[in-house]
Amino acid sequence: MACDIGIDLGTSSTLIYMKGSGIVLNEPSVIAVSKTNNKIMAIGNEAKEMLGRTPGGITAHRPIKEGVIANFDMTVEMLKYFIKKVARNSFSKIRTVVCIPSGVTEVEKRAVEEATLTAGAREVYLVEEAMASAIGAGIEVNAPIGSMVANLGGGTSDIAVISLGGIVTSQSLRVSGNSFDNAIIQYLKKTRNLLVGEITAEEIKIKVGSAYPLKEELMVECRGRDTISGLPVTVEIKSNEIREAMQECVDEILDAVKITLEKTPPELAADVIDSGIILTGGGGMLRGFGKLLNVNTEIPVYMAESPLECAAIGAGKILEEIDSLRQVLITARKR
Repeated sequence: MACDIGIDLGTSSTLIYMKGSGIVLNEPSVIAVSKTNNKIMAIGNEAKEMLGRTPGGITAHRPIKEGVIANFDMTVEMLKYFIKKVARNSFSKIRTVVCIPSGVTEVEKRAVEEATLTAGAREVYLVEEAMASAIGAGIEVNAPIGSMVANLGGGTSDIAVISLGGIVTSQSLRVSGNSFDNAIIQYLKKTRNLLVGEITAEEIKIKVGSAYPLKEELMVECRGRDTISGLPVTVEIKSNEIREAMQECVDEILDAVKITLEKTPPELAADVIDSGIILTGGGGMLRGFGKLLNVNTEIPVYMAESPLECAAIGAGKILEEIDSLRQVLITARKR
C-alpha cells in the first residue's frame, strides 16, 4: 500500500502532512543520545524536555541547524522515528516531498535526499520552503500574477515572489526564530547578568516579544542564574527590552524583504501591492512583525491561516496534485 507524505524538516520542529489526513505529526527536531554508547534515549517531544536538563552522560541537541542537516546519522534516525510513527502499517512505497530553504547548496540538497531515502522513503521530491508555504497558504502559484510570501521558520527566513509556478526572485537568510532566542540569551547576559537557556528564551519571546512598539508594553517574570553571585534569581523583563534584543535580527529580515521587492519586475511588483505580503512560519507570528513590514514597505501584510503548518500542508498538496504542480519541484530521487 502506498503512502504519500509531505515533510517540513525544520530546525525547530518537524511537521508531517499525510494525504487524506492532514497534519499528523508536529514535534521538535530534537534528539537525545547517550554519550557512552551513542544509544538514542529520546526523540521529539521527550527529547526537547531534556534540553538544558540532561545529566553528564546524555546530550540533547538539534540535528538540523539553520535549515540544513548538521548531523546526518541523527537526522536519519529522527526521520525514521517520525515516519514510522505516522505510517504505522507496513507500506510498500512511501512517497515524500521535503521542504528545503531556497539558499541551500547542491551538497545540502543531496544530504536531505539521502537522509530521507535512508529513513525508509522510496521516492523523494524536494521543494523550496517559500513555494511550499505559498501553496499551503492557498496562493494560486500557477497563476500569471505575482504573489509574495515571507516564510520565517526556526532556522531560516525565505522571502520570495512567485508567478506561473516558479520563484521569480527570492532571498534566503539564516536568521529567524532561533536567532531571536539566541539574541535574547545574549542580551540578558550582557545587560542583566542573567543566564537563561534556549527554552526560557523562547518562552520570553512568545510572551512579550515584539517587532514593533506596543500600545501597552508587556512584562514577564524570568528565572535564571545570576552571573555574578552564581545563584538562581527571578527578574522582571519588559517587552521593550526584548524588542531591543531582537532588533538586529528583525532588521536583517526587513532588509531581505526590501531587497526582494527591489529585484521584482515592475508588473509583478504591482501585483504584490494589490495582493499583499503573506506571512508564514512561526517567526512571522512575532507581535507587530506584520505592522513593521507594512510601515516600511507600504504594502498590505496578511498572516496565513495556519502559519506554522503552511510548508507541510503545501508539501502534501503537491503530492495530491502532482500532475499540475510538478513544475514547482526542484529534484526527485528514487530507490
